Amino acid sequence: MEKILVVEDERPILMGIKDNLEMDGYTVFTARDGKRGLTLARQKAPDLIILDIMLPKMNGFEVCKRLRKEKNPARIIILSAKREETDKVRGLDLGADDYITKPFGVQEFLARVKAVLRREVEPESELKSYKFGNVRVDFERMEVVKGKKKIELTTREFHILRVFIERRGKVVTREALLKAVWGYDVAPTTRTVDNHIVKLRKALEEDATDPRYIISVRSVGYKFKG
Repeated sequence: MEKILVVEDERPILMGIKDNLEMDGYTVFTARDGKRGLTLARQKAPDLIILDIMLPKMNGFEVCKRLRKEKNPARIIILSAKREETDKVRGLDLGADDYITKPFGVQEFLARVKAVLRREVEPESELKSYKFGNVRVDFERMEVVKGKKKIELTTREFHILRVFIERRGKVVTREALLKAVWGYDVAPTTRTVDNHIVKLRKALEEDATDPRYIISVRSVGYKFKG
């Protein structure tokens, strides 16, 4: 039985979500502030976290950021009344798997929960390690070292790098990256990919403005030349 953590400060919405999820057969835990939600996410190991943005004590963006930095494997759906594209992009950039705006229909909500839970996880790379330039990648430990310095990448950034290495020399479209790393068949926005590429270049390239390894292919995507 899949476990879902719902972090929402508005009690009527929280109980409505909880009741509908339990009726669908899920085990549900709840929290009404960000700090409590973060604690339960660590303790209960949920398969999915429904996470509101505007929370007391710690907002949903910060909770998501901390969980992804800790490499918590739970899927995350951000739930918010904010409809601006910038908020959606920020949530996805921080590692959320989907973003649902309020108000929402119960059936659509449950369908999107099921869709996120059934997304296939990319199989582990057969590569144990890889080196390009002065960068060494350890796939088993999910570690990246540049020279003698350990580089901190988010789980999402590491997975993008893995896709590039596995498809080195080939053009990888933004849509292919979204499907491989985020699980989207239809891209919510290709800016999500571009924002991650900017961060990867800053972390890995000697000169992010003149990249040697992660090369842009105009109007298509990227190519890794490591």
